[in-house]
Amino acid sequence: QVQLVELGGGLVQPGGSLRLSCIASGSIFSIYTLGWYRQAPGKQRELVATIRSGDRTNYADSVKGRFTISSDNAGHTVHLQMNSLKPEDTAVYYCYADAAAGVVTVDRNDYWGQGTQVTVSV
Repeated sequence: QVQLVELGGGLVQPGGSLRLSCIASGSIFSIYTLGWYRQAPGKQRELVATIRSGDRTNYADSVKGRFTISSDNAGHTVHLQMNSLKPEDTAVYYCYADAAAGVVTVDRNDYWGQGTQVTVSV
């Protein structure tokens, strides 16, 4: 009912920058929260940043001051600007949406993108 397509990711050197984008589409009635999570090898998936109502943001302590989350396209697109990247930022990054969607009936659910790899290495 909601599809999340992620763009961006790749290989970058320590100290570099990357920008991730995620576009939500489908039978969307309302999006309450958009965000990014990440999962490194052998670790659990963890919160990176979320945004609600277009401007209420929340960040993991490990990325505060380095990453910036924003949204546009009537709240259907979310971006993650990542600066001063560190090797420990290496992970698969997943787009997340808390959204209500449906054609006949509207249900609220969590939705996930397919993930995009970010590798920070020399």
